[in-house]
Amino acid sequence: MADITWGTTCILILFCFEVLPVDVHTGGHYIAAVYEHHVILNPNPTIITDRQSALELMNRNLDIYEQQVIAAAKQGAKIIVFPEDGVQGFNFTRISIYPYLDLIPDPDSLTWNPCKEAYLFKDTEVLHRLSCLARKNKVFIVANIATKQPCKHSDSKCPPDGRYQFNTNVAFSDNGTLIARYRKQNLYFEYAFDTPPQTDYTVFDTPFAGKFGLFTCFDILFYEPAVSLIKKYNVKQIAYPTAWMNQLPLLSAVEFQRAFATTFNINFLAANIHHPNLGMTGSGIYTPSKSFIYYDMESINGKLILAEIPIIVSENESHLDNITVPDSNMQKNVPVAHMDNNVCLKEDKKAHCGKALNEAQQTFPIFYGEMMYDNFTLTPITETESNIQVCSNTLCCYLNYQRLVLSNELYVLGVFDGLHTVHGTYYVQACVLVKCASLDYSTCGQEVTEATGLIDFQLQGNFSTAFVFPLLLRSGVTLDFADHLGWKNNYYYMKKKVASTGLVTAGLYGRWYEKD
Repeated sequence: MADITWGTTCILILFCFEVLPVDVHTGGHYIAAVYEHHVILNPNPTIITDRQSALELMNRNLDIYEQQVIAAAKQGAKIIVFPEDGVQGFNFTRISIYPYLDLIPDPDSLTWNPCKEAYLFKDTEVLHRLSCLARKNKVFIVANIATKQPCKHSDSKCPPDGRYQFNTNVAFSDNGTLIARYRKQNLYFEYAFDTPPQTDYTVFDTPFAGKFGLFTCFDILFYEPAVSLIKKYNVKQIAYPTAWMNQLPLLSAVEFQRAFATTFNINFLAANIHHPNLGMTGSGIYTPSKSFIYYDMESINGKLILAEIPIIVSENESHLDNITVPDSNMQKNVPVAHMDNNVCLKEDKKAHCGKALNEAQQTFPIFYGEMMYDNFTLTPITETESNIQVCSNTLCCYLNYQRLVLSNELYVLGVFDGLHTVHGTYYVQACVLVKCASLDYSTCGQEVTEATGLIDFQLQGNFSTAFVFPLLLRSGVTLDFADHLGWKNNYYYMKKKVASTGLVTAGLYGRWYEKD
């Protein structure tokens, strides 16, 4: 796998365009499947066991995988994706996970079919079974397993125990050949695993849909490898195992999976763990124009999702293809924009925005609240219709709204422009319209899943990053599409009218990768 370095000094050029939920030009269709798996867990994952006991547990999960592969293949699926940690579970220590580790060779260095050639390597029982499932059912399989790789102490990154331990995605062709390996780059408090010595950019080819890319769970929030993979290799389909704990209002699994597919104009096959008691549910098959999702906090059962989706041909560009990550000094070179309501540009803030903001604060009270562990600046929606704004650091957010139903609910416009430092460190610029948990201002930013408020709105912000992910979540944690969204001069906006269910979250979630 190549270790690719990208430059970060570049010019921002934003064109006026809109992204609409319509079908893209495609090259046919195929049936895809993802399985949200209620993983059978080791009740004592920190206790050391032996390989045989570990295999007994993993085979119980693989028995369920086998049922789902058979069911998917019978319905015409060409590929099925399983979740992160779905075979062995989680919460291990570095030592206690060792019996669960398969040895995996680099598929770029040899051609190996574990089903037919199990004798070539020891400790490959899980790979062997997955390979045979793919071969027997003539379907491509993407799964996540725990792997090991011996290393020498001459390797400066080799751990003291003489081996790497990786959180690993594997892909098998429909004849059982191991065709891809991806080792997770951005670990989320996974102390049993190592970060790979070099970033993997993993792509595999299929006869039915062309190239697929691989990354895992927390990777979705970072430039490497997720964004590089899409931009560098022009990948239009991603297989994404995850073990995602939902965090409303901005980072529920289906909410951000949908946003990622929209931003990059790709097909996104996301398989999550199903453990509602741990806040883990939310899988889906996403195209640029449709969502096929599963989100259930009540049932303990897993769920197989199948959908016929279009093959996106390489000529279809995402709205980021002609936009580079902005330099913080480039705002002065961008023409002044006039949106539907008056705005203060960042270069004008010192000159006259202070006065405008002071006047706004006299009309719309400003307060602060914790949302997603970040200190958001908030202002309430108090009128039937109005234009309001709120700013933080260099980011100003503007909302033009009309409340169609005057429900007894409190909504706020919020802004955050800063470094997120809890459960990961990464820089966020966010403009959000969210429902509060009650009429008390102190509940704004808390998790909410139900709402009745119907609001027509245009939300926009003067973002300093080209990477903005549109969030639109309705009552019952259901997804919606914006009527219009995209860049207009130097502002990213989202517009929505005439919804049939209550609004939980409308957000523009920007990731300023260079400031991580």
